[in-house]
Amino acid sequence: MKKEGSAKRKIDKKYLVILAVFVVAAVFLGVSLGIYLGAEGGGSLPSWLTVVVILLLVALPLLLLALIFAVFTDKTAEQSKDGAAPAEQADGHVAASVPEPAQAEQKPDAAAPKTAAQKTRFDGLTRIDGKRSAFADESFDDSVTLPELCREFRNFAAGRLGLYYEEADIRRFIAGLAVSHIMILQGMSGTGKTSLAYAFGEYLGNPSTVIPVQPMWKERTDLIGYYNEFTKRFNETDLLKKMYEANYSGKIFITVLDEMNVARVEYYFAEFLSLLELPDAEKRNLAVVSDEWTNDPLQFDDGHIRLPVNMWFIGTANNDDSTFAISDKVYDRAMVMELDTKSEPFAAENVRQRSLSAQRFSELVRGAKKEYALTERNRRRLKRFDEYLMQKCKVTFGNRIMKQINEYVAVYVACGGEELDALDDILAKKVMRKLSMQNPVFIKNIGEGFCKFLDDLFGEENMPLCKDFMHRLENMI
Repeated sequence: MKKEGSAKRKIDKKYLVILAVFVVAAVFLGVSLGIYLGAEGGGSLPSWLTVVVILLLVALPLLLLALIFAVFTDKTAEQSKDGAAPAEQADGHVAASVPEPAQAEQKPDAAAPKTAAQKTRFDGLTRIDGKRSAFADESFDDSVTLPELCREFRNFAAGRLGLYYEEADIRRFIAGLAVSHIMILQGMSGTGKTSLAYAFGEYLGNPSTVIPVQPMWKERTDLIGYYNEFTKRFNETDLLKKMYEANYSGKIFITVLDEMNVARVEYYFAEFLSLLELPDAEKRNLAVVSDEWTNDPLQFDDGHIRLPVNMWFIGTANNDDSTFAISDKVYDRAMVMELDTKSEPFAAENVRQRSLSAQRFSELVRGAKKEYALTERNRRRLKRFDEYLMQKCKVTFGNRIMKQINEYVAVYVACGGEELDALDDILAKKVMRKLSMQNPVFIKNIGEGFCKFLDDLFGEENMPLCKDFMHRLENMI
């Protein structure tokens, strides 16, 4: 307190000295000017007094500036003192103004950027970290088979949500999820594409995240967000927060990319497509930021987070003048489902939600692949079909499509469907689509022979979807 008082007295004396000099100089200058103006004939001053007057005219503004500067510097010093936390004690040590634990919390790591010292740049993800212990208490009802899953989901959608789908459509949907984490629902507007994905999340008791795709989207930041240099915060999207939550949870998460082809899917979804191709799920690390702060969310590893193995991306696509064509890169990696007609209402059973874990769904899929593997007879048929396409159209299946066929057929059959129906569906979506890129005149010329080959190979009553696809291509000319 004594030091504070002495400092104040020093500051006051400094102001008084400057002010006194200023007043004396101003008085002396005024007297000199009075003598000069009061003399007869305009008067004159001695040469030494003239010099003094000129010096005073220069000194007065300088003294005024010195006074202003002194006031300003003293105010700045007071503010810096007010902001300083420590105060000296009698023994010469510094006493903290806050309790010791709180001070330790606020102290930033020396290796962290200065802007990261106080608050995290990921507010939403950090809050999820704070609730991570709650995910350990999740409970699931996994006592279900694939046929029961299809039946329950169909009845739940109809009874609870008023959404009606054919049994075959539900089997295609579940089998598609078993093959790939990316699914594309195509068809006319109003046939229930978005509703199907939404209803599945409701049935599982974990609502789907619906993301309306915007026409200007071009990169992954449009999906997951970006770091704002002005606010020093990361603008987190709903998708990023759901992905982060999914990595803590055992639930199945559904993300709906609504009207996914109003922008180019292969642009904004490119990194997701590449990562989902990696066989080792632990290596599917998505870059969120280019650097790392010490107080970044717990799941971050060098600015990356793991793409959740329990999240599926379902895109709805329309084919009109306002949309882009989906590229082969996307179609080859995704499972495609057509919803062209609305189903008739039916009397639905009363079905409750089922909290099915992603782990249990994977177990059901693995069991289906073992029990309902593609029969040897249909393997031979597929081989002959592949040879025919290569000879006539220079089109072949490829390893990726063959793997998808094996998995899709097995799960479709496990869901209660027929093997040839599954083959017809996936060949129409994955293989016949490639013929649409052939010369239309060429397709018209081989159309009849192609359908006859299918009849001879699979039977006249089978493969209706593949034959319908070929007829549509013929009629395009």
